[in-house]
Amino acid sequence: MIDLLPILQQTEIVAKEAGAFIRKERQSFDLNKVEQKGLNDLVSYVDKEAEKIIVDRLSRILPEADFITEEGTGSTDGKEYTWIIDPLDGTTNFIHGLPIFSVSIGLKFHDEIVLGVVYEINFDECFYAVKGKGAFCNGKPIHVSPAKTLGESLIGTGFPYSAFGQIDNYLSVLRLLMEKCHGLRRMGSAAVDLCYVACGRQDGFFEYDLKPYDVAAGIIIIQEAGGRVSDFEMGDDYLFGKKIVATNGLIHDELGSDIQKIWKK
Repeated sequence: MIDLLPILQQTEIVAKEAGAFIRKERQSFDLNKVEQKGLNDLVSYVDKEAEKIIVDRLSRILPEADFITEEGTGSTDGKEYTWIIDPLDGTTNFIHGLPIFSVSIGLKFHDEIVLGVVYEINFDECFYAVKGKGAFCNGKPIHVSPAKTLGESLIGTGFPYSAFGQIDNYLSVLRLLMEKCHGLRRMGSAAVDLCYVACGRQDGFFEYDLKPYDVAAGIIIIQEAGGRVSDFEMGDDYLFGKKIVATNGLIHDELGSDIQKIWKK
């Protein structure tokens, strides 16, 4: 495998460049330019142009890599390296002017995420990690929280916006957690949620119907910050399996068990 640290440094620059474009466009954004890809699935020219910027820059940094992107820029040809990109994670927040949205860039080597950068644009926070080198935010090391039980934990989640087949199970999980933990939060950007677990602001996070570009970067950042990631069945199908549980590690079995009790129904 190639030396990833120089790649990481260049990827940070790319994420911030795309973030600067998004920040600038937000100042004069026109709601009439919003498109609807599906039920409550929104996109704008900002998402598309930011993705073009990212793919163009990353293609120069690592020409031998494929791309998996939210808006379909780039190609997938079965190469060893694959960039997994969400140019604007939190599009609905962006459209409505709510200040949590991010650029998320992950790099997969074969079947493993080995590099991740998440740039939260509004607060100018850049979270990043490379396999085996720890996790950081704006140059400072980050680590998951020391919470040992759900009873002392703050849990993040994401509301379903189109896949409502499991809505009853999901609401049952929410009710159970409301009765057990410090509280629940919904940021509107899964990439940011994962980073907030990595730096200890949240103790855990779960969501279903996610895409790989929502979680790829956050997965390696949490793992390098000392946390744990699984699917709802406590397995490892969390990148493409559409269901993820991410925690500080200490509460993982408890949170995963509570979700399983309900999700099996």
